[in-house]
Amino acid sequence: MRIFVLATLGILASTASAQTQASAATPSAEQQIASAVLPLPTEFRASATVLGYAAGAKLTTLRRGTGPFVCLASDPTLDRFHVACYHRSLEPFMARGRALRAAGITQLEKVDSARFAEVKSGALKMPAHPAALYSLTGGRFDAATGTVPGARPLVVIYVPNATTESTGLSASPSGSTPWIMFPGTPKAHIMVTPSM
Repeated sequence: MRIFVLATLGILASTASAQTQASAATPSAEQQIASAVLPLPTEFRASATVLGYAAGAKLTTLRRGTGPFVCLASDPTLDRFHVACYHRSLEPFMARGRALRAAGITQLEKVDSARFAEVKSGALKMPAHPAALYSLTGGRFDAATGTVPGARPLVVIYVPNATTESTGLSASPSGSTPWIMFPGTPKAHIMVTPSM
């Protein structure tokens, strides 16, 4: 499970990078929006902001929303379907990661160390409250049914600087039991793998 979780977070990190050539099969904005919001509980879907891809694999805002979530469409240059929606209070952290990757810093450890230093200095703000992220990975989006058969859901609750001691959660994955990843860092979050 740890490998799946790390791969999922790595895909999330690269989803917004958009540094490669656009695929000829970039889905329409409507399809990108429809698939990007699928991880969210239904009550948040219509009001979510959606970032997706235009010509040249350029990340752009496909829809400005008024709700609490920002969703990332699946990168059409990747073979694997992956969409994620995170609470808007995480946008500074996520946007900074995208900017660092666009500047050529692609190793996750280097992206994180730069962001952690900026959080420590006060230049980058993290939410002072828990903040959710929902994702779907794998499968293929079926535009006719508006579903992604075979996708695996993941729910992440960011609790910056939380530890195993402060949460009572293990730092080791064990089946479907929630656990804490990156404890003691600005990126600390609780991992939950729901069943569909």
